[in-house]
Amino acid sequence: HKPIVEAIARAQPELPIQIGGGIRSLETIEHYLEAGVSFVIIGTKAVKEPEFVEEACKRFAGHIIVGIDAINGMVATDGWANAGVSSIVYTDIARDGMMQGVNVEQTVHLAQYSGLPVIASGGVTNLDDVRNLKGQQGILGAITGRAIYEGTLNLREAQLLLDDNRL
Repeated sequence: HKPIVEAIARAQPELPIQIGGGIRSLETIEHYLEAGVSFVIIGTKAVKEPEFVEEACKRFAGHIIVGIDAINGMVATDGWANAGVSSIVYTDIARDGMMQGVNVEQTVHLAQYSGLPVIASGGVTNLDDVRNLKGQQGILGAITGRAIYEGTLNLREAQLLLDDNRL
């Protein structure tokens, strides 16, 4: 997807872009950042090789996010805050794509435990999920996909709720 991401970054330079999936080298991170991506999400490699995260944070300070896939609340985050990770994308894979609602409790718990801002992912289904996440300490944002395609979450309404408190 590199050419698509590059085209989006060129066309919308003011748009903060995050990319994840298959980030396994410092060269890949550098390429995306040079192309205009704001943040690079490191997933599996962060768990298997924490030293990679530390090196990435040293070289690309302020641009590294760790992505966590978890089930039943089991996840390892020790040392990432000290390494310089900007935030964590937490996906509750038991809920991801299931349209069952976001796991607010575990997401907030991870933010408190890790001391890092967390982006909620997995199960964000409707405006109530956005309301439940809004204002929670340590929650930086949310990722949704299927809910938009299925029409259960209107992205404009969600953004208005978060930006202006109009809903």
